[in-house]
Parts: sequence; structure tokens; C-alpha cells
Amino acid sequence: MNNIKNSLFYITIIGGFTALIYWVISKGAALEVGRNIVKKSVESNHWKDFLHSMVDNLQHPLAILLAQIVTIILVARLFGWFFRKIGQPSVIGEMIAGIVLGPSLVGMYFPEFSAALFPKESLGNLQFLSQIGLILFMFVIGMELDLKVLKNKAHDAVVISHASIVIPFALGLSLAYFIYEIYAPMGVEFSSFGLFMGIAMSITAFPVLARIVQERGMQKTKLGTIAITCAAADDVTAWCILAVVIAIVKAGSLSSSLYVIGMAILYVIIMLKIVRPFLKRVGDLNATRESLNKPVVAIFFITLLISAYASELIGIHALFGAFLAGAIMPENNKFRNIFIEKVEDVSIIVLLPLFFVFTGLRTQIGLLNDPELWKITGLIILVAVVGKFFGSALAAKFMGQNWKDSLSIGALMNTRGLMELVVLNIGYDLGVLSTEIFTMMVIMALVTTFMTGPALDFIGFIFKDKTTAVPEEIGTKSKYKILLSFATPEKGKKLLQIANSLVKKQGDNSIVTAMHLSLSTEVHSFDIKEHERKMLVPVIEESQRLNQNVVSLFKVSNDIDSDIIDTANQGEYDLLLIGLGQSIFDGTLLGKILGFTTRIVNPDRLIDKFTGKEGLFENSPFDERTRHIIAKAKMPVGIFIEKNLEEVNQVLIPVFNKEDAFLIDYAKKLINNNGSQITVLDAGGEVKNTREIQETIRSIEQIAPNHIMIMHDRTLKKEFLESQDLMIISLESWKKLIESQSIWLNNSPSVLILKP
Repeated sequence: MNNIKNSLFYITIIGGFTALIYWVISKGAALEVGRNIVKKSVESNHWKDFLHSMVDNLQHPLAILLAQIVTIILVARLFGWFFRKIGQPSVIGEMIAGIVLGPSLVGMYFPEFSAALFPKESLGNLQFLSQIGLILFMFVIGMELDLKVLKNKAHDAVVISHASIVIPFALGLSLAYFIYEIYAPMGVEFSSFGLFMGIAMSITAFPVLARIVQERGMQKTKLGTIAITCAAADDVTAWCILAVVIAIVKAGSLSSSLYVIGMAILYVIIMLKIVRPFLKRVGDLNATRESLNKPVVAIFFITLLISAYASELIGIHALFGAFLAGAIMPENNKFRNIFIEKVEDVSIIVLLPLFFVFTGLRTQIGLLNDPELWKITGLIILVAVVGKFFGSALAAKFMGQNWKDSLSIGALMNTRGLMELVVLNIGYDLGVLSTEIFTMMVIMALVTTFMTGPALDFIGFIFKDKTTAVPEEIGTKSKYKILLSFATPEKGKKLLQIANSLVKKQGDNSIVTAMHLSLSTEVHSFDIKEHERKMLVPVIEESQRLNQNVVSLFKVSNDIDSDIIDTANQGEYDLLLIGLGQSIFDGTLLGKILGFTTRIVNPDRLIDKFTGKEGLFENSPFDERTRHIIAKAKMPVGIFIEKNLEEVNQVLIPVFNKEDAFLIDYAKKLINNNGSQITVLDAGGEVKNTREIQETIRSIEQIAPNHIMIMHDRTLKKEFLESQDLMIISLESWKKLIESQSIWLNNSPSVLILKP
């Protein structure tokens, strides 16, 4: 009755008001008399009108800007992913993506497309958005600086950092003396040109350096700590020098700039002595995510914007104000991390790539069409490397570092990355750098950033002391060694339970290593220690509960699957355990595994994919990783699929053929170490016909009678399956189960799929 009533009400309201709308429009047509309204002919081509309308819409500034943003983000993500895969920081790929979309490549070979996507009149909008992205990014960089670390390690860091600034600065200034007459823009004083060449040679990209240190697992080493501290000191010093240089360039002379410098010093004092204590008080009262409400967030963002605005008014650039606003944020790590999370995604993923492309649109490699220009480019790169690399290395050596660490510090400090592009764009906007010099310096930034990784590898090779993720405790091959790699603490605990069941009573004759790798793009440098603690502590606590000694490993990785393989192979482990997750047991097992319906289609193709030819769990987040690990690992691999595993007492082992004989060795380990009850299912009728399997089972029965039984009935009841804690099965036998489309798969316990 209610449904009929609601329907009648709906029809009455919609119908009545639609009729009213039609009546008003009809009557309103009479009001058009005398207004000279031109009406389109009934015979006009509506399709052409639609196309003209679409063209007009495409040329609207907002439509162009949105098209630019979508294109830029996609291309930047693609290039960033590729360069991350080859062991380079993703920022290198994003920088190159900007150059590719500019006149150096797309503009040269696809000029019409480039003109349509990046018309000159649209570049102003792109520049302003990119500047907003830079302001947010510099705010994050300021927050990443740990001023306490700078205080604690100030002596060595300041000496090395300042040497790495003054030496390349002097060399850059000297280079400017030789190229000023030919390459400096007309009307630019030598002091302005020389100072910008000096500061461009002196900069170090703190965020890129920090990322490289994390990805190489150096953050806890003495070398990594010194490098990050030096880069932080370099950042603070370089930005202060840059502010002075900008003041001099804008004022026209050193004497005229003294007013600007004086105002800048006053501004910094106000920020440190007045604004910082105020923000600290606000931060102390709102240090949790729950209490950090919108009005509180607004206070900090307004501080950022006012600081950037004030520094722009003074004449030392808005980016310096954003950097300082980040540096004076409350020192509470959790508080800063919450803010970084709020700002970073928008600034780095959406807005920052716009800056790379805007820089790329200014970079015209085609202008370097003369061998002499490329010689100057080579000279700029040489001066940059000699000044920064060797300046830092010699200072580090003087401060007591060995040659390997000194050269490594030099290689890391030579990283310029995004920060160099910021300086170059400021110089270009001020008219200090010509297009040719700007392009040469961008190429220098790319080369010096790209060479950091290979340089570190080469230094490690030369000194024959390459650091690996393999623990020092692992040295003797006689011990049975298990490496378990987990994505979450819960999965780590389950994998540890499996490993413990295999080696529980072996004591010192076994080593279990629990490893967690986090992708570098997903772990912020500011949160690295807290993230490590969160990942490893629950697993270590579980090891204490199980009374199982564990070696723990944590690393920020650039390529997780490759690092898992390298760690496993270099450590000569006997078994590698990885997890696939529980979600595949939700609902129908096979449907969830394959991401399809419950009907199995072409199981041969599916299993071939898992073994490396294509990939079984193709819709799983672990598909490529698992496939790669199976193909490259030199030891047996166990792929664990968890379904409420609590203990490993009742274990089912289906045997389909004689190649499955190796599974009985794992049964023996479980019985000897854990006292497990093993049921061997003679699924293929091979157990009774295979002498090797029978002899192994017989030897187990002599040592541990009543702990192993053979089942020949392939019709497994639901109650029996539910009574099992774990099923251990070979990769090939897993294929058989899928091919057979067994009904009891839905009731299977947790599964450990083993590749011998």
C-alpha cells in the first residue's frame, strides 16, 4: 500500500512540475519580441554544430589545463616506474618525462600535438600550479629536516657540508668568468650570472639522497647517517645562500641588497622566536590525528602561506618561506608525519610533475646544435662533479672517514635532482640564465643525479666490501636456514609459525630470518623508524612466545621481488617462505584465487602462468612477484595461503606422482620438530608403487610410530578437511587439484605450496 502511495506521489510531483516548466517556457517565448534573437535554421547541420561545440570546449583554458594535468601525471608515473625498475630514483624518470613532453622530443617530432596540448597562452596557468606544488613540496622538505640531528652531529656535518658548498661554488663562479661574455644574457651583470652559476653547482637534493640511502638500507649505518645529516646541513645553508643571491640579483648590487638581507634576517628571527613557539603550543595540544581538526590544520596552512607570501614580498622567493615554515613546525614526529601525509600526495603526485614538465618546456636540447655547445655542457658537468663529488669526499676524508665512506659521501652529495631544477628555474625567471645555459644545466642535473647509484656500486666494487642484506650470523652451510619474507606483521607471524614447526627442536643447527621489505615510494623517510618498529616488533614478540630465535631484517626497497631473490640466493637459504594472503578463501576458493567465476576455464593455461609462463594468481597483488621469485630463487620456495591457521598439528600431504617424494622430507621435519600428525593422501596411487616414498615413510614410523598414515581413499569428507590445520602440496600437485575441480577444495585448510 505504501509503495502505491509513494508511486502516485512521485508521478504527481514530477508530472505536475514538468507541465509547469513546459508552460512557463512556452509563455516566455512571447517575451522575445523585439530582442533581435537569431534562431538557427531547422535545416542546420546539428552534427557540425556539435563538433564545433566540442572543439570550443577543448580549447577552453580549463579543459586544456585538465588535459595537461592528466597527460603529465600519466607520463610522469610511467617514466618514474621505469626508472625505479632499473634502480634509479623515480624523480629521474619524472625529470626526463618533462623533457620528453617539451620541445626537445614531442615538440620536435609532433609539433601540432605539442602546440595543441601546450599552447603558449596556457603556460601561465601551468606555471602557477607548478609553483603551488613547489611551495607545498618545500614545506614537506622543511618538515623532513631533523634539527636535533643537526645539533647532535653538527661538527662533522657542517665541515663536510660547507666544504661541499664552497668548493663547487668557487669552481662554478670561476667557470662563469670564462663563459660570461658568450653565454650570459644581455644586460645581466657578471656578479648575478656568476653567483647563480655558483649556487647551481653547490646544491644537493636532500630528498633524493635520503631516498637512495633508504633504498640501499644505509639509513642505520654510520655512512648513511653522516650523508643525510650533511645533506640536511647543505639544504639549510644552500637555501640561505640562495636567498642572499636572489636579493643581490633583484637589488642589482650588494650594497642595495643589504636592505633586503636585513629584512630577511628580521623575518627569520620572527619565525624562529615568535611563530615557532606559538606553533609548538598548538602542536602540543593537538598531537593526535583525532584532535588535529580542520581549524588546527588551517592554522598551519595559513602559516605556510603567510610565510611564503612574506618571503616573496621581501624579495627572497616564496619557496624559502615555505621551506622555513616546514622547518619550524612542531618537532613531534607523529604530528609532522600526519601533516606530511596530508600534503605529500597532492604535491608530489599531482602538482610536482607539472613543475617537471614546465621545466621540460623550457629545456630545448635542440638549441645545442653545435659541437662547441656540447663541449661547454661537458665542461659544466665536469666542474659540477669535481666540485661537489671530490669536494665532499676530501672533506670527509679530512674529518677521519675511510676512503670508501668518503667517496660514497661524495657520490651521494653530488646528487642534485629536483632541488637543482628549482634553482635553475628561479635563475631563468630572473633572466640571469639564458635558454642555452638553462638547458646545459638541466642536463648536468640529470647526469649527476643518474650517476649516483652506479657510482656507489662502483665504489663498493672497488673496495670489495659490498654490503648485503644477509645477516652476519649466517655463515655455515651446515645449518638449516629458513628465510621468511612477509608483507604485514600478521602474515609474518603465521609464516614464523610454519618455520618454527620445521626447526623447533634443532636449536643452534637452524636459523630463521624474518624479513620485511617496504617499497620506497610507500614509506616516508620521516616515518622510517616507526614503520620498521611497527612491522618487526609483532613478529619478534611472536618469536619470543614460540621460543624461536629469529634474525630480523628490514629494508626500504626499490624493487621488492628482486631484493627478496638477492637476499635468499646470497644467504644460501634452504627454504624461502612467502605469503599470498587470506582473501582467496573468502567465498569460493577457486573463484577468489583466479578472480573469475567458480567455473574453471582452461586450468593448463592458469597453472602455466603460475610456473612462470603466464601466472596463476593473475588478479592477485602477488602475481608478478611470486612468479619472479619462483623463477629466480635457487632454493625451495614455499607459498603460504593462510586460512585461520592456529597450529600445525594435523597436516595433509596429497601425493600425485613420484616427483612429490620430496614432500615426505618436510613431513619428517614436522614430526621430528613439532610432533605433527601427518596424513599422506595417495591421490595418484603412486605411494604404494614408489619405493623411495615407502622407505622414507617406513623410517619415520620406526622413529615416531603413529605420527604418519597413508590414506588411499580420494573422497575426502568435509569433516576430515576441517580437522586439518595445514595442507602441504607440490606446485605440480596443486595443478592436479585445480584440473580435477575437486569439491573439497572449498573446505581446504591453510595451504603451503612447495616448489622444490
